[in-house]
Amino acid sequence: MLILFLTTAHNSMSQRMYAELTGRGHRIAIQIVNSEQDMIDAAERHEPELILAPFLKIMIPKSVWSRHTTLVVHPGIKGDRGPFSLDWAIMDGNEEWGVTLLQADEEMDAGDIWATAHFRMKNVSKSRLYRHEVTQAAVKCVLEAIESIGKNDFRPEPLDYSKDDVKGKLHPKITQADRRIDWAQTTEAIAKKIRAADSHPGVLDEMFGQPVYLFGAHEEDLLKGVPGEILGYRDGAVCRATGDGAIWITHVKPKGCFKLPAALAFKDRLDLIPHLPLSPFAKYEGRTYREIFYEEKNRVGYLHFDFYNGAMSTEQCIRLKEAYLEASKRDIKVIVLMGGIDFWSNGIHLNVIEHAESPADESWANINAMNDLVREIVLTGSRITISAMQGNAGAGGVILALAADRVYAREGIVLNPHYKKMGGLYGSEYWTYLLPGRVGPNKALELTEQCLPIGTASAESIGLVDGVFGEDQEAFCSRVEQIAQELAESPNYAQFLQAKREKRFKDEQSKPLEHYRSEELRKMRINFYGENPAYHEARRQFVYKLSCSVEAAGDVRSETAVT
Repeated sequence: MLILFLTTAHNSMSQRMYAELTGRGHRIAIQIVNSEQDMIDAAERHEPELILAPFLKIMIPKSVWSRHTTLVVHPGIKGDRGPFSLDWAIMDGNEEWGVTLLQADEEMDAGDIWATAHFRMKNVSKSRLYRHEVTQAAVKCVLEAIESIGKNDFRPEPLDYSKDDVKGKLHPKITQADRRIDWAQTTEAIAKKIRAADSHPGVLDEMFGQPVYLFGAHEEDLLKGVPGEILGYRDGAVCRATGDGAIWITHVKPKGCFKLPAALAFKDRLDLIPHLPLSPFAKYEGRTYREIFYEEKNRVGYLHFDFYNGAMSTEQCIRLKEAYLEASKRDIKVIVLMGGIDFWSNGIHLNVIEHAESPADESWANINAMNDLVREIVLTGSRITISAMQGNAGAGGVILALAADRVYAREGIVLNPHYKKMGGLYGSEYWTYLLPGRVGPNKALELTEQCLPIGTASAESIGLVDGVFGEDQEAFCSRVEQIAQELAESPNYAQFLQAKREKRFKDEQSKPLEHYRSEELRKMRINFYGENPAYHEARRQFVYKLSCSVEAAGDVRSETAVT
């Protein structure tokens, strides 16, 4: 079936839909749309058998939905209407929510119902719910609807508020007045407001007398102070007192600017603010914030690095490398790289680079820090290493995972192992060694040139990952722990290490590892310092979220990912 996606951005949901549907043999055309005319033109050009709107912020014109079956993904239960569905569900404290697949009609979110699915709400950000529970439910609805198209007796259900199972309602627009924070409120109440606005639009507040939007809330159980007081900073975040405790804010967005780590945005105002470092290996009694932390069970070390949107700055890469080296010295047999729940990694941090005095210099420092991290993992000869990809990954983040001996992925995540969409960026992280080593030179060229998102089933079939399992994060981590434990206790453990060392020696004799790096960096230097400004222009477009109309199945720009 030829399916046309009409979407405001090719975000995590539309990429997941693309991977799921192409994996089932459907042909997908993707149109990034900013106007009704964009949609009319796309429908006329493609004449699709089905139109799907996985993430759309504007109304679909009647001239489109009256001629083509047009289904809209709405992140709400039956009867729920309005563009702030998930925001209200979090702020209202709903215990259960859902996704409804609607037929486009005269009124937004009021069309006939093709499918619906429910999920239990979690105390997490809107963006995390969206990437996990909402996306999973949406995929289920779309697959059910496509199956229904082939049934002669199928009829979509008209929206009828008199039915007992129609419990939604039309929600009003949420304003910043609705989101306003009173710092004398409880930590729980403040965290809920910030999470309901993350990753967009954020909660408008003031910090150091400057209006900013707040993102990335993490509860703090031990620190306390006068409500609203800045208590300290750590790993790019700042800690602020609430009515009954404190909360960490990881990112802010000054008006007219873009998101930055909070401590970086206010680095000139922190002289009198306590620095509160916390080692990834230290124990802490209670909730707090740290991007990198380490756990150990039965001679298996688990290194977590939960970076906001998966972006890794120079400083974060250095800290992660140091934590990895420290873990490598411990009496363990297996190191599991856990990444974060939302994202494994999306490579270098474009926002931090854009903010730098010299973006070219910061780009160079960032890619070299990424390379240093990858190199340490590749050269680990005394431990078995595992990459456990709980969340989506892109660009150098995918290559980072390939540095480990074994790579496992959670069902349903999306991988984008390419760089070129960022202004023709060549990429590094030893990808010219690691990617062909996994999938072969021809497939590596295809992946990096076509720039298409890959689902986990396809990734496993081509050898990009070694295994795919776990419908949710809990099931995935449980299975990873089982695999790691079996490896640590295997009677063949010594043989595994010997085979690993022999392969590395053979590869080094064929072509030294540093030759790959130097060749990649020669081309990256041209991207960063050459006369062609394509990379810098593409980065600026991405960071400032400048709109553009794109028609290409491989466009992977997202409103949330920092690739």
